[in-house]
Amino acid sequence: MTRALITGATAGIGLEFARQLAARGHDLVLVARTAERLEEVATRLADEYGVAVETLPADLHDPTDVDRVDARIASATDPVTVLINNAGYGIGGDLAATTAQDEQHHLAIHVAVPLRFTQTALKRMLAAGGGRIVIVSSVAAFTPRGTYGAAKAWGVSFARWANLTYRNRGVSVTAVAPGFVRTEFHDRMGVDVSGIPRALWLDAPTVVRQSLRAIDRGRSVVIPTVRWRIIATLARVLPDSLSAAGQFRSR
Repeated sequence: MTRALITGATAGIGLEFARQLAARGHDLVLVARTAERLEEVATRLADEYGVAVETLPADLHDPTDVDRVDARIASATDPVTVLINNAGYGIGGDLAATTAQDEQHHLAIHVAVPLRFTQTALKRMLAAGGGRIVIVSSVAAFTPRGTYGAAKAWGVSFARWANLTYRNRGVSVTAVAPGFVRTEFHDRMGVDVSGIPRALWLDAPTVVRQSLRAIDRGRSVVIPTVRWRIIATLARVLPDSLSAAGQFRSR
């Protein structure tokens, strides 16, 4: 039986990964901070799709909670065959206005924690002969957009290397880099997105559906939808001053 562990699993892209993987028959391990919300989501998915759903409440800024999630990934009992590193959030782009703790926590949630979980999952999956690892990045990875874009760029670069290195041993690693997605992401940041054209917005089901097709094929990077692939290409070739002028803190 396949089993997917998803961080940030109670909202947005993480919740949609959980739903679509459950629809495929995957059992689930759902990780998020709020136990009550986790149980609500778990009950709904188990009832709707008939899969087994574990819940693992965890604050991924808490080292003890990170250890607990990592131990679950390492477990040979009911092993995890798909890892979705989705948990994340954005902070303002002005480094002079944030605190050192703000930046360290932000870097940890996007880089240090996914790296640790990925390393643990990779060892277990290589020993088992296969598996899939996903890092949810952003189109911001291709633009000069503060420490958020820099952190997301790590996921893209890492996935390109890791997939090249381990795919022929049965473990694929894919970075998912969406544009603007209608989730709680921007509300939590307190960012006004009213000026973003409607044509640039994506919905989570489309992002996850297209991402899963690329993950199934073992691709290293996927940018859902043609329009966002064009935007990402332009962002990489335009001068930094023009790329930075766009609103690319997406996800």
